[in-house]
Amino acid sequence: MSVARAYQGNRSGAVAEWLNEGDNAWQMISATLVGLQSVPGLVILYGSIVKKKWAVNSAFMALYAFAAVWICWVTWAYGMSFGDKLLPFWGKARPALGQKLLIQQAALPATTHYRRDGTEETPMITPFYPMASMVYFQCVFAAITVILLAGSLLGRMSIKAWMLFVPLWLTFCYTVGAFSLWGGGFLFQWGVIDYSGGYVIHLSSGVAGLTAAYWVGPRTPSDRERFPPNNVLLVLVGAGMLWMGWTGFNGGDPYAANIDSSMAVLNTHICAATSLLMWTTLDVAFFKKPSVIGAVQGMMTGLVCITPGAGLVQGWAAMVMGILSGSIPWYTMMVVHRRWAFLQKIDDTLAVFHTHAVAGFLGGASTGLFAEPVLCSLFLPVTGSRGGVYGGVGGVQFLKQVVGAGFVVAWNAVVTTLICVAIRVVTPLRMSEEQLKIGDDEVHGEEAYALWGDGERFDVTRHGSNSESESQQLHVPTGVTQNV
Repeated sequence: MSVARAYQGNRSGAVAEWLNEGDNAWQMISATLVGLQSVPGLVILYGSIVKKKWAVNSAFMALYAFAAVWICWVTWAYGMSFGDKLLPFWGKARPALGQKLLIQQAALPATTHYRRDGTEETPMITPFYPMASMVYFQCVFAAITVILLAGSLLGRMSIKAWMLFVPLWLTFCYTVGAFSLWGGGFLFQWGVIDYSGGYVIHLSSGVAGLTAAYWVGPRTPSDRERFPPNNVLLVLVGAGMLWMGWTGFNGGDPYAANIDSSMAVLNTHICAATSLLMWTTLDVAFFKKPSVIGAVQGMMTGLVCITPGAGLVQGWAAMVMGILSGSIPWYTMMVVHRRWAFLQKIDDTLAVFHTHAVAGFLGGASTGLFAEPVLCSLFLPVTGSRGGVYGGVGGVQFLKQVVGAGFVVAWNAVVTTLICVAIRVVTPLRMSEEQLKIGDDEVHGEEAYALWGDGERFDVTRHGSNSESESQQLHVPTGVTQNV
């Protein structure tokens, strides 16, 4: 059918015969919700959860990554993630900019099963909206992955090194996981389940973040010893955007506004709420006080854990996964990390390894246990997909989930190491000692708040007049520069 014949006139103008306007609207809304998780969600969260002297730099790392991923994605990375096969784990690079491509009906690969007579049993997945919506939706997923990774590196990575790291890691790490699990690669064909990114996004960002943190090195001793959030209320604002934005994160992955989408949204919030309450309960039981930051971490681990199986498990299973995600990552963060010398040496600023890698693996493994056969058939019509608790071949599914996680962990650890070593040849991975001491004022020449305090260099020509009374109020002699 020609492009001209594919469209018909109606009250909305030229609309393709195959276009489902409801599905297309939901897909673009979902993509926008995911985009808002990054900008402004994580920009606000990162800028407020760190020490005041790193607020601008932390927020800017997220903002830069969001912009850089967009250009890389439409220029070459989308094709490497969802294009024609180059290798069993990698697609061919190609631009996603031409109108001829973007107005066509989106199509995604499906696992192919055959009947005994040799005929194909499982059809190609064909969403009823244009490729442009798919490129948009998948781009914001790629962007948030790199931004989550940045959480491990806040407070010491050189911004120049970060500007190189983002396109390199997107190209050589993210696209491999995306193609292998979503784009028709070998893990997808083998039957590893990753509904919405527990492996592609969270396990990969957590492992890569820990690896990059090792190569970049730790923050200064004073920053590691005392690193209070500069605005806890804004942390909650950013966290709230993440939580509600996850409605599109998981709800958009059936690529239609259907029953499975509704199940995914409901399970997402059940698991997140259960995990938050479980984490808070453990904080009260062991530390005698409920922690706001702890509650945010519990919320995050719940959202991450449900992601690999959001539309594939029943409500009771989502609650069980919430209990697991609110307790096991809590234990690895509060107990294992403090007792394991190797982890103590690596400065993972926001504990991304625990909140994303541990919770992501936990979610993938749990999906191998709790994926319900009927819900699996609603998402992807492949015979035999079921969790271990439902018998049949379910035990094999759990094993597949573990092996798939192993590939993601190994690839990201090795390739992230190579990327950091390569960048180090060009530019230092760490900021200078002067930048580490002072923070935003030295790195960007900008400050988050019009307050004098931690890390800034006081300069009366920039921060106020030379009046004796003002200098006395600040306890700093007139004309004297003081480092704090």
